Amino acid sequence: MSGGLVEAKLAELGLTLPEVVPPIAAYQPAVRSGSYVFTAGQLPMVKGSMALTGKVGAEVSAEQAKEMAATCALNALAAVKSVIGDLDKIARVVKVVGFVASAPDFTGQPGVLNGASELLGAVLGEKGVHARSAVGVAVLPLDAPVEVEIQVELVAGA
Repeated sequence: MSGGLVEAKLAELGLTLPEVVPPIAAYQPAVRSGSYVFTAGQLPMVKGSMALTGKVGAEVSAEQAKEMAATCALNALAAVKSVIGDLDKIARVVKVVGFVASAPDFTGQPGVLNGASELLGAVLGEKGVHARSAVGVAVLPLDAPVEVEIQVELVAGA
């Protein structure tokens, strides 16, 4: 099967792994340390641009932001693949950290980050279950509504 089981699951869900989003500053999209891969914060970029910008709870709805968090998670998987070559080498997602550019009275950050968590679960099954932090912030790079980073553990010998 071309692309492996994880990419077959992505296709079954109607998703395509995007090209890795190029860094907008001095960092790498993902790095490996031992049996772990850590991604940089991934923005909800699609084909080089963001469909929406602004604060969640103001210019961007919580539901739109949840969809964008899923896009961030998909971009994070692409960054992981760029380092390990095959997403089937993922033993599990260990941690997800998400940042939500929030209007002052918006408190639904966990619901927004469910977009990333649900995508990882749908794609990876039990391997996608993780610890998570959902943080509200004043502003994100490029006025993105949401940013997500993931940490994955690799299967032994990968």
